[in-house]
Amino acid sequence: MAATDRVGMTIKDRPEFKSKPKPLTMTETDTVLAAVKAMSEKNYGSVIICDGDQKVVGVVTERDVMRKVVGAEKDASTLTLGEIMTADPRVAREDDDLIDWLRIMSNERFRRLPVVDAEGRIKVVFTQGDFVSYTWPDLLHQAKVLAQASVGRNYPVWMIGGGIMLYSILMVIVVASIN
Repeated sequence: MAATDRVGMTIKDRPEFKSKPKPLTMTETDTVLAAVKAMSEKNYGSVIICDGDQKVVGVVTERDVMRKVVGAEKDASTLTLGEIMTADPRVAREDDDLIDWLRIMSNERFRRLPVVDAEGRIKVVFTQGDFVSYTWPDLLHQAKVLAQASVGRNYPVWMIGGGIMLYSILMVIVVASIN
């Protein structure tokens, strides 16, 4: 898919949207210890805190556990997720523009984005890594286009630079073979 084909791509258009595993969800009253055990078992970096209708009310990440529980020397078996969660996190709709959220996540410096359906129920969690896999091919395409334009426009400069580099390599080989 060319970079120009991706303009206006929604979150649900990404292959990851359908292939991602169901997010780990818990309630505000669940303990931190229960969440850590579930996160460890599933190898997840976060748990999404939902109400009874599966609507997102918070997020707890590994960093939250480290800072607010371990670092604060609190008891994970009695502390609830509601006490340490980031309440009312940014939440995307599945029909939102992918690039808009990439910019928002980058600018606001958060790594996990709960994605909800039209009724506001949790569907998936996108991470910055999901967005990197989207943008990497675009960056390579842009670099290729810029390189082609640059080489064509600056042909004499590339010839001189290439000649100097080739001469340097040959001199290293000659000096190495003499010694």
